[in-house]
Amino acid sequence: MEISVVIPVYGCKAALRELYERLTTTLTSITDDYEIILVNDACPQGSWDLIDSISSEDKRVIGIALSRNFGQSKAITAGLDYADGDYIVVMDCDLQDKPEEIRKLYSKAKEGYDIVFARRTDRKDTGFKMFISKLFYRLYEKLSGYRFDPQTCNYTICTKKVKDSFCSMREYHREYAMYISWMGFRQALVDVETNPRKEGESSYTLGKKLKLAEEILTSQSASLLKFAAYVGFIITAIAFLYIIFLVIQYFVADIDPGWTSVIATVLLVGGLTITFNGIAGIYIGNIFMQSKNRPLYFIREIKNKGFCDERDIRKE
Repeated sequence: MEISVVIPVYGCKAALRELYERLTTTLTSITDDYEIILVNDACPQGSWDLIDSISSEDKRVIGIALSRNFGQSKAITAGLDYADGDYIVVMDCDLQDKPEEIRKLYSKAKEGYDIVFARRTDRKDTGFKMFISKLFYRLYEKLSGYRFDPQTCNYTICTKKVKDSFCSMREYHREYAMYISWMGFRQALVDVETNPRKEGESSYTLGKKLKLAEEILTSQSASLLKFAAYVGFIITAIAFLYIIFLVIQYFVADIDPGWTSVIATVLLVGGLTITFNGIAGIYIGNIFMQSKNRPLYFIREIKNKGFCDERDIRKE
């Protein structure tokens, strides 16, 4: 298999037929040896019926229905587990990622790169969204020690070696683009054009984005725990010096500090203690989820599995 295209499907059912047709046109201009893997992540719009129909028409389309919604990253992982191409493309289903740009990604990868990221140069976001995005990536860079271009996304092409390496990491908290960037290998960027979303709005609300940010930061680095320890040490040192100052002030200048300073100090230290315990609790929660060693996803149904030489793969 020359090229596999993995697409997690959640929402934007109206784009699937056009996406399939444009993908077919693009891929056949490169090679006839390809497969399209559509992973239905329990789409609330009932996209599985359309995926079933498309896969019945074209044996090169593999449909995977997950048993419930596991999230985009795990849906991508499910598709990658069953992808057999020498080059694997990952893209979204809403047609913001133009299928025609696969030619650019593939051409760049053939120059000897293991991973090629699509960089969206014409992305249009609100000022608030851009600020939050820049803040997150700056914080990620400081905590993890790795740089990640915020203009890139899941739209990538990688070699089978990279795909196998990513799939070997069965971490519960995972994010595709940032993880394969962290893995290293030979990487390149290609500027691409994007389209408006075919239908509706993204399901990634601010709350979901904040949750994803928390998972990425705490799963990629222990720096937050170190930060909490450093701040705790500094606060302890300041409090100790302040106590000495109050004692000297009381005996030398006969000034009673009163209860206000005591209450303020207790509230400050108490708030910091609860915050730092919360940070530690997040890490402990991550350890708990990982230690259960459950499968990342469950598959309810697969269409056209036989096209892939009846691969019998047990995913753990």
